[in-house]
Amino acid sequence: QVQLVESGGGLVQAGDSLRLSCEASGRTFSNYAMAWFRQAPGKEREFVAAISRNGAITYYQDFVKGRFTISRDNAKITVYLQMNSLKPEDTAVYYCAGSSGTAANIRLTEKYDYWGQGTQVTVSS
Repeated sequence: QVQLVESGGGLVQAGDSLRLSCEASGRTFSNYAMAWFRQAPGKEREFVAAISRNGAITYYQDFVKGRFTISRDNAKITVYLQMNSLKPEDTAVYYCAGSSGTAANIRLTEKYDYWGQGTQVTVSS
């Protein structure tokens, strides 16, 4: 079992930055590819970014490329999402997720074994 706890969300203005953190506990963190998803009210949960077990490979959804950066520190058992140039459409609950599988279909929610409880990000215009 892996427990994931997100933090760092909040209310910001358009153009501001936030850094989300997701701290893991339980099984060996470095065995898991990690990802961030988000879910806005009335919408399905969508992929934002993912990172390989050793941090060497990252994946991004097109709408965050150039603005968001995913990273991980396996020594601190934490994955981060640096969000710059935030837009009102980035408003959502952001979830951290962990997968023990391969990189195939890494953008799909079904890929992930463990989820955090989510952290709210609200961007005002």
